[in-house]
Amino acid sequence: MLTTITPGQKVPQDHPIRAVKEIVDRALLELSPRLGAMYSRVGRPSIPPEHLLKASLLIALYSMRSERQFCERLEYDLLFKFFLDQNIEDPAFDASTFSKNRARLLEHDVARWFLGAVLEEAKRRQLLSEEHFTVDGTLLEAWASLKSVQPRDGSGSPPPEGKNPSVDYRGQRRRNETHASTTDPDARLARKGGGKETRLCFAGHVLMENRSGLVVDVTVTQATGTAERDAALRMLRRRPRRHITLGADKGYDTQDFVAGCRALRVTPHVARNTGGRRSAVDGRVTCHGGYTVSQRVRKRVEEIFGWIKTVGGGRKLRYIGTARNQLWAELTAAAYNLVRMARIALKSQPDLAAV
Repeated sequence: MLTTITPGQKVPQDHPIRAVKEIVDRALLELSPRLGAMYSRVGRPSIPPEHLLKASLLIALYSMRSERQFCERLEYDLLFKFFLDQNIEDPAFDASTFSKNRARLLEHDVARWFLGAVLEEAKRRQLLSEEHFTVDGTLLEAWASLKSVQPRDGSGSPPPEGKNPSVDYRGQRRRNETHASTTDPDARLARKGGGKETRLCFAGHVLMENRSGLVVDVTVTQATGTAERDAALRMLRRRPRRHITLGADKGYDTQDFVAGCRALRVTPHVARNTGGRRSAVDGRVTCHGGYTVSQRVRKRVEEIFGWIKTVGGGRKLRYIGTARNQLWAELTAAAYNLVRMARIALKSQPDLAAV
């Protein structure tokens, strides 16, 4: 059958995906030289890296459970074909393409460069604050079961045979120093607080700018007792050295973290933890009105974690290892920024906002 209809003609003109696609295409154009250097000029034709990046964004934006499910939907979803610049008759690529090319994306740090390109577009639109930031962390459940936790010295009993066997580990003291998961050795036993269940987790950390609530940096680390503060200082060191403020909750109110912030010319607008001890944040910080503003605005970082865990699929991670989950986190953070920027652009156009 001969048809002259394109996928773009079937996507409504006021659909938010058009605003997202415009930003993505401009960011990928800037990354084109770097993406071109990833592939050889000889050999069989490969899937363009731009398609893989766009596909990863669609997986986050539309809460796809897996890459295989995405490839199945790409076969018939015209909106997906429009976003990937495909024609109606173009076949969907195989799901194994993601696995085969993930190592290449990791090697060239493409996800971080793409997140940076999105932030450059936000900077051109004057959406970024260069002086006021917020940091926070959360636990992300790993793709591993507690049944996979075994002693590091190999003294544990062999795993029982069969599918989903019953494992009784009551009475055993399992600690990260002595035990590890055989499924994902990078995952760590952690819990959110007293009385909460222990799970195999990673720690996710976000640095948010306070003007528009955009993610300017994201890091996935092992879930340790000091992971939040260590990751926060590491993300601050990647920022340009200038005087800034940093909002944070009570978990960051320690002498080491506050001293580390001051060494980086960062004013720690950290919530004071006065429960049975002396706070590291003194009156020189809390007496200013900016401290109150930072404490009010910092709660918006929870919206980022809420979106990443529900829409972005981060409540249960899909990948094994810190590096692969870092790649996922950077692409998902870029997807969140794209949605946020599209919404801001829509609010600035009254005619479209009324549609």
